[in-house]
Amino acid sequence: MIGDKNRVKQWGQVLFFLSLVSTNVLAGGDKSLSEKADDAKVLSQQLEQTELDKARQAARDNSTREQQVLKGLQPREWESDQKEKAQKQFSERESREEKYLREAKEAAAQERKIPTP
Repeated sequence: MIGDKNRVKQWGQVLFFLSLVSTNVLAGGDKSLSEKADDAKVLSQQLEQTELDKARQAARDNSTREQQVLKGLQPREWESDQKEKAQKQFSERESREEKYLREAKEAAAQERKIPTP
């Protein structure tokens, strides 16, 4: 759809350019061939400059869209908060397990006194 619109614009510009050239050729019957060539060259340069400006604008627009997409791909603040929270919980769980293992080893290492009946 967008490509069709661009084609219409491009053809419109080409037709406009050709109409200007043909108008100048028909109206400029008293102009010399070199003057007509100069006029055509000026019109051609103007058209080329217009196309270059459009290409530059399209490149800027593309760059802007690309930056917006990349910004959307970067991790959001809540994601990093959740990751930090999960890491903290994991560390706490690991330290609790180590504590229970240490206490179990200490209890196993103690001599048990069995009361004599």
